Amino acid sequence: MSVDKGIFRRQKASTADTYDFHSGRPDATPWTSERRIDRYVPTHCCYCGVQCGMYLKVAGNEVIGVEPREDFPVNRGMLCPKGSTAYQTVTHPDRLTYPMMRRNGKGSPLERVSWDEALNAIATKFRAIQAEHGADAVAVYSGSSMTNEKCYLMGKFARVALGTRHTDYNGRLCMSSATGANEHALGIDRAANPISDIPLADCIFVIGSNVGECFPIVTSWLWRARDRGCKLIVADPRQTPIARTADVFLPLRPGTDSILLTSMLNVIINEGLLDERFIEQRTNGWEETRAAAEQYPPEVAAKVCGLKPEAIIQAARMYGRAHAALLFTARGLEHQSKGVENGLAAANLALATGNFGRPGAGYMTLTGQGNGQGGREMGQKASQLPGERDIERQEDREYICSVWGIDERDLPHSGYPATLMIPAMLRQEIRACFMICSNPMVSLPDQHTVEQALRGLDFFVVTDFFLSETAELADVVLPGNVWAEDEGTVTNLEGRVIKYNRATEPPGEARLDWEIVCDLAHRLGKGQYFNFHSPREIFDELRLCTKGATCDYWGITYEKIEAQNGVFWPCPTEDHPGTPRLYEERFGFPDGRARFNPITYLPPAEEPDEEYPLVLTTGRVIYHYLSGNQTRRTPFLLEQAPYPWIEIHEETAARLGIADGDWVTARTRRGEMTVPALVVRSIRPDTVFIPYHYGHTEAANILTNPVLEPMMKIPEYKVCAVAIAPATQPPDWADKVDPDLLAAARERRRELPSASAKPKPTLS
Repeated sequence: MSVDKGIFRRQKASTADTYDFHSGRPDATPWTSERRIDRYVPTHCCYCGVQCGMYLKVAGNEVIGVEPREDFPVNRGMLCPKGSTAYQTVTHPDRLTYPMMRRNGKGSPLERVSWDEALNAIATKFRAIQAEHGADAVAVYSGSSMTNEKCYLMGKFARVALGTRHTDYNGRLCMSSATGANEHALGIDRAANPISDIPLADCIFVIGSNVGECFPIVTSWLWRARDRGCKLIVADPRQTPIARTADVFLPLRPGTDSILLTSMLNVIINEGLLDERFIEQRTNGWEETRAAAEQYPPEVAAKVCGLKPEAIIQAARMYGRAHAALLFTARGLEHQSKGVENGLAAANLALATGNFGRPGAGYMTLTGQGNGQGGREMGQKASQLPGERDIERQEDREYICSVWGIDERDLPHSGYPATLMIPAMLRQEIRACFMICSNPMVSLPDQHTVEQALRGLDFFVVTDFFLSETAELADVVLPGNVWAEDEGTVTNLEGRVIKYNRATEPPGEARLDWEIVCDLAHRLGKGQYFNFHSPREIFDELRLCTKGATCDYWGITYEKIEAQNGVFWPCPTEDHPGTPRLYEERFGFPDGRARFNPITYLPPAEEPDEEYPLVLTTGRVIYHYLSGNQTRRTPFLLEQAPYPWIEIHEETAARLGIADGDWVTARTRRGEMTVPALVVRSIRPDTVFIPYHYGHTEAANILTNPVLEPMMKIPEYKVCAVAIAPATQPPDWADKVDPDLLAAARERRRELPSASAKPKPTLS
């Protein structure tokens, strides 16, 4: 398989070549599937943080196809397999089309009810629970695969309509380590560079990011850099697609990222590759960090990482000698009990070499969720107000209350992050929950405990457009909208604010999410604060809330987004062009100087032992997205990866008597699951991998460790101890497995560079 297969280019012969933004119609109206296309609606993909530009093809009130946009500068006429099939969720037969409720309490079936009955029941139950147990007995658990307008609305709804301090979102499980590192080292929580800087780099260092599968379109930019002669370093326990092409591949032991990065800094110090002028003029805290790095020479780090010292030295020289270097990180580095420290170690390396504020030089934390960037800026987080303002900072509290028209004394303080809501539910401190656009019954670790917590709630409400594994447990299920049925803004992984445009109406009795929330706020007696009649009105209030903040949207309008193909924040005035590249003159602290942070290596919370001798790591694959609630319903994507599997190195498999395709039971201290084996050469012999996109007994998070990073409370998904053995019997779901389909999926997986033949020789 070539490196860019699965990226589908626009077929000009069968689609309109140009588009009139203002008329809403293409210059030519082609035929597709024997149905005449009435209009092409410009919008963006609903999946990962790249947010590729696309047109939705609409016939009548039905979305019947998709076409990549060549005018959007990020994807330039390309889409990955998920983007190419995204439209199929809009009219999917599994769509929720009417409200449902358990009329006879827990254990009774979900029954169809009217909107009035459902919303009145929610308002009545929430008020009763809060009257008996206090305002904080009800929590809001939100998501980031929504527009900025809805993310903003959820934080306001929690604090104003419900008056609860407990509001958080599923980005806690995704980008929170990056947030902590960015804020502590650089002062701003955003990627430092636009994607267009990638081809300008002389060296790119990717650590903890499977770019080829999680961000296929970003891979195309990486190849442009490579065509210019850019060097590539990849650190990952698995030989991912881009690792196979790297100049230096570092297959490090899971959980050892910080010591690798700090050891590379050690080499850069000792070989005189520092940017002394940059350090002196633009940073603080260097001497303490330098002293800490001296403790980790390559010989020490190599033993911990399972690498050769020469490989660490080679990587450090390659990165340190580059005139302009980019450093990419993602979930592999962040999903750890020391995820923030890993991010700080990466920032230290970039700061020490002066790789900020210049074309091709920077530090990019790659956002996984579609609006993972905007979702963490809009005030739905436990400790945050809109604009990344601090909920405990008096000045921020007073300003937001002045916009909302409430007394500062009525604004709740910081509450539990999402991961701490679960134990609070078990303690019955949280007794009810309103959830939207999240699926923790797949996405949270230690699934048995999560199920116990959600089932134990007095009252549980879920808004979604499919009946997810989590919605199955709800007392009330409200049918919401998909991205193509509403308009609003999202912020991609560069910090570029873009706009979704409405293509069709929600099906049946389904309603727009923001209308549901505003209606419920009225029934809770707080309607005067939620008199919104359009997403534009919500956006205008959101803009005002961010005015003057670090994350300043004040100068961004819907019209400006259209005119510029997106606007990078901060954008303080309407005549400001936006800020594609951060830190050109100053960092995000009052003194304008970045902060070094000394790192002391700590091992993962759970390491292999005699009973659990291997390391389990989890992650995404190209054909699925997050909990799989959407992609597992898309026929093409499901066929490509219909079931989870466990990747095992061929030496480990041979030692344990496991053949390719055998059923294997993986067991940790939390639980066990049985999946088919994929025997490969492209993973460390001491490590196994299971994708996490599947639900019920196929969920990898049955196994994962719920231990949390101390600052940001993100779980350690990427490292836990595991034992594997040939299964004594297949799992219950094996009866549903088509052996031919499973075998074909395994072979497709084997064709990917991440599971292909012998890797390119490197000093690792």
